[in-house]
Amino acid sequence: MELALIVLAAAVILGALILAFARPKAPRAEPPDPRLDTLLAKQGEIGGQFSQTVAAQEALTRTLGARLEALEKRVGDSLAAATKQTGETFVSITERLSVIDSAQKNINELSTHVVSLKAIFSDKQARGALAQDQMESIVSEHLSPDQYEFQAKLSNGKMVDCAIRIPNVRARIVVDSKFPHEGFEALRTSESEDARKSAMVQIRNDVQKHVKDIAEKYLITGETQNPAIMFVPSDAMYAEMHATFPETLKRARQSQVVLASPHVFMLIISTLQGLMRDARMREEADMIRKEVGLMLKDVRLLGERVEKLQRHFNQADGDIKDILISTGKITSRGEKIEKVELAPPEAPKSLT
Repeated sequence: MELALIVLAAAVILGALILAFARPKAPRAEPPDPRLDTLLAKQGEIGGQFSQTVAAQEALTRTLGARLEALEKRVGDSLAAATKQTGETFVSITERLSVIDSAQKNINELSTHVVSLKAIFSDKQARGALAQDQMESIVSEHLSPDQYEFQAKLSNGKMVDCAIRIPNVRARIVVDSKFPHEGFEALRTSESEDARKSAMVQIRNDVQKHVKDIAEKYLITGETQNPAIMFVPSDAMYAEMHATFPETLKRARQSQVVLASPHVFMLIISTLQGLMRDARMREEADMIRKEVGLMLKDVRLLGERVEKLQRHFNQADGDIKDILISTGKITSRGEKIEKVELAPPEAPKSLT
């Protein structure tokens, strides 16, 4: 028994030895390199940093996209605004070009008018018409049509440029607008002392002659007022007359003719307006007094009629009272009659 156990143990040991020698030997594990661990750790850090970089790049991409969109919108808005402003600028330029074109046309017209004005001032008749238009414009702007008459015919057959009516006055104020300009033009263009003296002599003679013509033609006793008015169409010429020719103006006043520039003439018209307004107010006051008198007369007549009506009412009231008394008496008598008791009628007696 023991031998068998020994043999069995030897066989087991022999089999184990055979198996041990028959199985290949596993290689011996080498110890890990610490540098590999470091490399793996670094690789992990690099991977984390790479992930962070990718996330930052995505955020940057989104930010850049948003900014590009905002920039694109601003650029679009700026382009739209610039387009609108450009359109408005073109419209403004077009309008200004039209204004310039119109101004150029006006300049051309003004140049034509200047030429025509030169022609007017070089023509004595045209100058007179221009002065008359100026005078008529002042009169028509400040007076009503019933207060003046242009080209009025006088009893002597002469035609005056303007006759102004004054309320409640038969005589009218006459205005002449044909003022001599030639001497003043010669005085303005004189280049020598002799030419200046000659122009002054011409002015003096022309004005005195014109004053004489006005006094002889237009001053009619009972028909026209003294003085007559000589209209001077320029304040400069009027001032020159007062500064250089005072004796001529004095002679004109002695002849019952006064000179009036446009501004002085407007003052004269304003004064006449005040006089006419006062005269119209007096007329209105007289009319009011007349109407008040008529109204008082009507009130007195109404009072008389009311008194008559009152008398009629009093008389009617007395008649009504008399009628009431009579009806009262009649009623009283009727009541008395009604109260009387009459015996019943007797039966008729028989004849048999």
